[in-house]
Amino acid sequence: MPPSPEVTAVEIARLAGVGRAAVSNWRKRHADFPQPVGGSEASPTFALPQIEEWLRRQGKIAELPLLERCRQQLDALRDPVGNPGAPLLPAGAFLLLLHRAPQRWAALAGEPDTRLALALPRAVAEVVDAELGGAALALLEPPTLYGSTQLELCRLLAELAQEQGAAAAYESLLATSRQSGQLPPEAAALLVALAGAPSSVLDPSCGLGAVLLAAPADAVRYGQERDPATAGAALLRLALRAPADAQRPLPLYLAVGDALRADADPTLLADAVLCRPPYNERDWGHEELRYDPRWLFDQTPPRAEPELAWLLHCLAHTRPGGLTALLLPPTVASRRSGRRLRAELLRTGALRAVLALPAGAAPPYGVPLHLWLLRRPDPQEPSPVRQLLLLDATATQPEQFDWPTLHRTVLDGWQDFDGGAEVAQRPGVYRVLDSIELLDDDTDLSPARHLPPPTAAGGASALAGLRGRLSELLASLAESDQLLPTVTEVADGPAVPMTTIGELARSGALEVFSSGSGPALRPLAEDPSATPVLTDQDLVTGRRPSAALAQSPDQAEASALLARPGDVLVPALGGGSALVVHPGDPADGAALGPRLHLLRPDPALLDPEFLAGRLRSTAGARSASSHASTTSRLDVRRVQVPRLPLTAQRELGEAFGRIAAFAVGLRQAEELGRQLAQGLTDGLADGGLTVG
Repeated sequence: MPPSPEVTAVEIARLAGVGRAAVSNWRKRHADFPQPVGGSEASPTFALPQIEEWLRRQGKIAELPLLERCRQQLDALRDPVGNPGAPLLPAGAFLLLLHRAPQRWAALAGEPDTRLALALPRAVAEVVDAELGGAALALLEPPTLYGSTQLELCRLLAELAQEQGAAAAYESLLATSRQSGQLPPEAAALLVALAGAPSSVLDPSCGLGAVLLAAPADAVRYGQERDPATAGAALLRLALRAPADAQRPLPLYLAVGDALRADADPTLLADAVLCRPPYNERDWGHEELRYDPRWLFDQTPPRAEPELAWLLHCLAHTRPGGLTALLLPPTVASRRSGRRLRAELLRTGALRAVLALPAGAAPPYGVPLHLWLLRRPDPQEPSPVRQLLLLDATATQPEQFDWPTLHRTVLDGWQDFDGGAEVAQRPGVYRVLDSIELLDDDTDLSPARHLPPPTAAGGASALAGLRGRLSELLASLAESDQLLPTVTEVADGPAVPMTTIGELARSGALEVFSSGSGPALRPLAEDPSATPVLTDQDLVTGRRPSAALAQSPDQAEASALLARPGDVLVPALGGGSALVVHPGDPADGAALGPRLHLLRPDPALLDPEFLAGRLRSTAGARSASSHASTTSRLDVRRVQVPRLPLTAQRELGEAFGRIAAFAVGLRQAEELGRQLAQGLTDGLADGGLTVG
């Protein structure tokens, strides 16, 4: 059976909320510090149970979060030379049992380990087979015997699922695995929205299944992924999102393999093929696939054009008249090696639109990707009008990346064009060209090259209005003596005792809720009467809710987590932000979007403004944050809070509220100043304004 979990000095430091140097000092100064059980002299490992016991005995850890305990068990099950994502598959399969057959776990949970070690994996395998079929059983390969570590993990997962729900629990596990390069849900939702309401969707490079998750619930979903563990995790994500009473087997079909070299189903035709393929792969199989029947229009993709090979693969799997949408690097629109194939896509009318997206829409996040939209020609229908929509969505983006604006710009332009409506030219944003106008020596399809320059926004009167609003705001901010609290040094005295949000939750002083991956969303502009959704970006940037629930208001009240006055909202990523909901605020009654925590304090025990001020502080979040390569994740239950009487809390809370209002004013002044400076620059540069 697997040994008990082991942790390194870095992981001990994360558990205790200290630096690695502190752990090194503990080893030197405390004779009772646990001895290493593995690793090397330079990087020893320690038994997790011994470390937890020692930290609690020393008062250096208040609690070990449930998710962290699950992660430690997963680490213990990970094979050092195997696929690092492999332990997530049996964990997800067990969560599927909890989701679709909870009565089976209820019947087995009290059994002794000797019987459970055989009975539980058998039950999991039976549920996987019944829900997803034999092919999924072969893909997931659930173990036939559970060891002590696996059984302990299952018990922890049962607690986590009871706390968060099975689907959200699995999303939390995947978040700790830090898989990079995955398509964000907002980009996946945009691809699906462009396809309308397809009855079948294929993603031949599906990763963790973001596109398939965004597809309509009643659509048949197909996917293919090179990495077996990633494919299995995607399948489990989809199955866990299905309603508990959905018909069996679920219409989910995921295969393992390189879709170019080993097409899982050459005869498959889907209503929509939506994909972000691999980029810049020179060894994609050009020689062996030279005469492949998927190359439509008798055009073999050049060796230097792997992305166009993926495009033709996707188009070959699209039913006639169906939509193909791919996120591609901008160089695909202009590389000379692909000009003949681009020209053929224009001549046949297959290529319908090239849309330039701003950097940050999808990985790699520093590159402004292009979105290519194609419809496979139908030989039974009249030849399509050979026109191309060119759209540059970067021109409509504010300084902060804004998904609702991007979603609206792209959908409005595409739906008008695809529906046959005459699309009026919008300088700098979009225009429609006859394909023959693009057939030159380069056949460069980059939207920016063919769009007329944008006109300057507003005029002298609009800029004068901005100037006046900015002057008023700056004048009010200058009166800092009235806006900000007066402070003095604290006299020496005993240290204020501390507690954690987790301990406050256990004592009943507040409730803690987490939104996980959040509910299904749509743009708020589509239905202003829908329940608004506050996203983590809305909270960080201080803007109003930017999205809406995809479900009806009645369904939202039954299932969504809605903010109410007195709640404190905190982003799960980044830290340093916290919002107190007041009556009539834009956040009052809004649903929580992805990656948000909601704290609901008892006002008779805990002041919301005091709590929010502590969460905004550097010290408050430092000990509760874990860091990935570019982001930090806040474990809100580990945030430390001073133990103060309610009167002292309210006094500090009033000061924190005034400081927060001052910060909001500064942010508004910054945005107004940016708009004014850009408007003046554009007006003078374009000749629409003059000095004087």
